[in-house]
Parts: sequence; C-alpha cells; structure tokens
Amino acid sequence: MMSLSSSSEIEIIVSKDNTAAAEQVVIADVFGACAYGDLLKLTKFVQEDGASLSQPDGNGYYPLQWASLNNFADVAHYIIQHGGDVHAVDNVRQTALHWAAVRGSVAAADVLLHNGARVEAADVNGYRAVHVAAQYGQTSLLNFIVAKYHADFDVPDNDGRTPLHWAAYKGFADTIRLLLFWDAFQGKQDKEGCTPLHWAALRGNLEACVVLIHAGTKQELLVKDSAGFTPAQIAADRGHHHVSLILSNALRGHNSCWKDKGWMNKVGDIGYGPILFCIVFVCTIIFVNSVLFASNLVKVTAVVGLWGWTAVSLSASSLLMFIRCSSKDPGYVKTSGGIRNNADAEGPLVTIDLINSANWTGNWSQLCPTCKIIRPVRSKHCPACKRCVEQFDHHCPWISNCVGKKNKWDFFVFLFLGTLTSLIGGVVTIYRLWTSIPALQSDEESWIHHVVFQHPGATVFLFFDFFILLAAGTLFLIQAYQISRNITTNEYVNATRYGYLQGANGGFHNPYNHGLVKNCSDFLIRGYTDDEEITWPPLQQVAR
Repeated sequence: MMSLSSSSEIEIIVSKDNTAAAEQVVIADVFGACAYGDLLKLTKFVQEDGASLSQPDGNGYYPLQWASLNNFADVAHYIIQHGGDVHAVDNVRQTALHWAAVRGSVAAADVLLHNGARVEAADVNGYRAVHVAAQYGQTSLLNFIVAKYHADFDVPDNDGRTPLHWAAYKGFADTIRLLLFWDAFQGKQDKEGCTPLHWAALRGNLEACVVLIHAGTKQELLVKDSAGFTPAQIAADRGHHHVSLILSNALRGHNSCWKDKGWMNKVGDIGYGPILFCIVFVCTIIFVNSVLFASNLVKVTAVVGLWGWTAVSLSASSLLMFIRCSSKDPGYVKTSGGIRNNADAEGPLVTIDLINSANWTGNWSQLCPTCKIIRPVRSKHCPACKRCVEQFDHHCPWISNCVGKKNKWDFFVFLFLGTLTSLIGGVVTIYRLWTSIPALQSDEESWIHHVVFQHPGATVFLFFDFFILLAAGTLFLIQAYQISRNITTNEYVNATRYGYLQGANGGFHNPYNHGLVKNCSDFLIRGYTDDEEITWPPLQQVAR
C-alpha cells in the first residue's frame, strides 16, 4: 500500500502571516492589496489607476483567490462588485472557494456562495471545497458549507477518496466526528481499496482510529485493501504498534459479540460486579464465623465486639451502596431538551443548527458520531455501555456500570465504606489472632504457619481483605484528589485531547476548578458540580 504524497494534496500558495500589517509591506498592485486586505489601496488601484480585478497575476492566481484565502470578506465583496468572477479558476482549476477552504475562511466563503459560487466546483484532482476543508482540518467551514449550502460531504475525488478519507489520513478527529455525525460512509474504498480506517492506521493517527472504531462496525476492521492488508496489519507493518493493538482488540471485541465462546464472554458483557458482590458477601460471612464467633479464639470482649459488628454493619452498608451505584443511571445523555438524534430528528442530521443550539459551545468533541447527539461538554461515549454519559469519569467493570454525574457520589461513598470496612475488619482479625494464640512451644513453627493451618477461615478473610483494602483505598484516594480539583478521571488522563482544558498559552487549565473548599462542598452536598456556571468563549475561539 502506497502512502499519499504531498503532490496529491491541494496546491495553493499561502500568503504571509495575516497578522502582518498592510503598511509594513510594499503593496504595489491589486494582488498585494487583496492578500493583505487593504481595501483603501485596492479602491485606489481600481478607481484611479484603472486596474482590473478579473485578470490573474503571473502565476495564474486571481485577486479574489487571495482575498478569500485570508478571509477578507469585505475585499471579496468589493472584487465581485467590480468585475471579479467567482467562477474563475487558476492553472489547476481551483476557485476562490477552494482557497477559502484552506484556512477555513467562513466569512469569505459566505460572500462567494451568496454571489453564485458553485459549492461543488472541482479542480483537476476532483477536489471540491469539502475535500480541501477536510485536508486542512477546517471543521467550521465544512460544517458551514454543508449545513447552509448543502454541499455533498460524502463525494469522492478522482481517486475515490471522500472527505472522510482525507480527515482520517491527516488525523483531524474533530472533522471525522462531524462527518460521521452526518452519517458519512465509513466503508467507502478508494482506488487502492482503502477505507478511511486504512488511512488513519497508515499514519498512526490514534484518536482518528478510536473515533472511527467506536462509530463503525466489524466490517471496517476486516476490509482488505488492494494489497490484501487490513487496517490492523497496515498499522503493524508501519510500526504503529499502539494503533495495531487497539484495532486488534476492537476486532476481538466484535468477535466476542458475534460468536459465543463460553461463559467468559458472558462475564465480559455484564462486568465483574456480581463477582465483587459475592466476594464481599462471602468475606463478611467468613469474618462473622471465623473471627467473631470462632470457638478456637478467646471470648470476644465488649470493645472488640463493638468494632467487629461495626465492620459488619459497614460491610452491609457498602453492599447497599454497591447495588445503588451499579444499578443507578450514571447520567446518560437524553435526546430531549433540544438535543436531537437519528430517531428524533426530522430530515437529515445536517439540518441541525449547531451554531444556535442551546447545547452547543463550539467544541466539536460534543458531537457523538455513534449516538448522533449533541452532548454536554464533559460527556463521553462509553463503548461498554454504548451510551453517552454526562460528566463521564470512567467505566468501572467492578460495578458493571459507568461512573458519571448521577452516581459518582454513590461510587465515592461506596469506596469510602469499602476502605473503612476492610481496614476495621483486618485490624479486628489480626488483634483476635494475636491475643488468642498462646506462646508457641516449638521454635520450628512460626506464628504465620500456625495461623494458616489452625485458623484457615481467618487466613482466607485476611487474604481477600488485603486486596480489597488496597484496591478500594487506592481508588478512594484518587477520587478524593480529583474531586478536590473538580476533574474527572477521563479528563485527567486525556487532558491534551480536550480543548476546554487548554489555557491561553496552550498549557493545562481547568475552568471547572473553583478551589478546594467549593469543589468539595459542591460535590458532597449536590453530588456533582454545575457545568452551566462556566462561561464559554465565542465559537470562533473554541472551534478548530
């Protein structure tokens, strides 16, 4: 399989940085005035010097192309009003709209399309504006020309590659989300037999592969290109072993759903919740029989009995909290209240007005290509639950449920009770054994050896109690730390993936962190923090 060469991408000369002031450069003609957005000089060239706006420069590029590239909508409008042709093409048949798509010039594109530019105009490679936008990751412009001007977002170029192919190859996960949100076809094969997943795997674009996998089916994982390679094989061949592993695991996950291989798969489907419940319940019974009521141990004193039955009561409470947090809705994002999905929407998904949606903050990660919904900012799609969860923390197989906005408080209390129960139960057991075993007569027999063989029930309890204490205690401390900072496990692990966690200087910044006291008080009182308190920047500053 051959990789896409740079020659196959759109060839457009990009002007200097837009931030350079027009007066700092010498503007000698209409092309310079259009490139730098100097409308006054452009007016002078046209009205006083009689310059033409319908002729190209020495390279075959038109003034309207330069103005569109740098998003000077007022200049573009002036050019069109004074003879500029929105249909004019350069040497490779690229129009001004192609150039606008390179930098995501939405305002300029609107002027062009409003004045008759053809949204489906193709260059010599068959690239339309949708292809160029996908090649450069201009998600906002892609959304604009599809939603407002009904551009075909699934059209192939001359090589059979759709915008989804290009977005996957370049690794623009946000663009992929938008295209899949519109139901772009993942199974489309280009002239080399490659699907978008093939190209994402070729470049080792991990996030792009993950988005495609979650929204796709088993079929895309099994498709072979013209050389007979699947996406996983291509990733492995190119040395992208982390991508190859994810693709292989996804295929095994699909196989377990399609083919019953025994009880292990059934356990995987329902999680380890029933197993953990049985372990805690059995340990409680063993503690009562082999520690509190053991006939070969000394009589229980009032103090030991109080602590012992406290441990039993805490164990029962932890089991109740386990049932609560494992059966409770973790915060599944519903499709009512302005959030629409395939089932609810009338007409195609591209008719959804993202810009004016009450749930839309300009963050493309809000689009779920699997559920086809616009979800709150901190939500995430859980592959195990196959639902989007608000304030998603993580999917916990040990409670067979996600941890999210509506059950995180229950989960935290469950961890606290589990940690406290294990600690008290372990201390009581060790104290009982230590005070009940007489001095050993033989130097060859150790204290531990005597406990293991003379008190097997208590030994089994201590074994399981240690691992429960270690696991519950560790998770409790992690959750307590994250609650104090008002950040979820998912956000903590994947902070670099979320734009709303990036500060002005590109470093980490958590807009939800209101300080230790408020973070903890809000969580303990309400069980969650209110996302609506966050003031989001304008769409143009957030969207990429």
